[in-house]
Amino acid sequence: MKDVKIISFEPKYAKDFAQLNTEWLEKYFVVEPHDTELMEACEENIIDKGGFIFFAQVGESIAGTFSLIKLDNGFYELGKMAVSPSFQGHKIGQKLMQFCIDYARTNGWERLVLYSNTILENAIYIYRKYGFKEVPLEENPPYLRGNIKMELIL
Repeated sequence: MKDVKIISFEPKYAKDFAQLNTEWLEKYFVVEPHDTELMEACEENIIDKGGFIFFAQVGESIAGTFSLIKLDNGFYELGKMAVSPSFQGHKIGQKLMQFCIDYARTNGWERLVLYSNTILENAIYIYRKYGFKEVPLEENPPYLRGNIKMELIL
């Protein structure tokens, strides 16, 4: 496999962001209104509100993505993490995760939170491997599919 580069959001990659996330959501769940809001207007709803979107690029292909959605100063939600099925099995998700944590620490953030579902065993394994711990799920989480909330204190 060619080298994996982590690159920042550019408007030309907005379609890749939506496609990668729609692909896995439709495979395991459904695309919820909150997902649609974030994916169809990612620049307005993530970037312009102080968040970030990154991509894993292999050659000329976008192989994966994730976003950091600002919740408060120094507090971000790791969301919309996805790797294209054609690139799975090459540890791209782990490269994205390590980049995410390094980026958060470099910027002096306090913590990251994420929402997931326990049927996504590989994802939960990776989150735990990188130090995320399960915390209580609030009464009305942002995603209906979310049955686990995890946090990483930086």
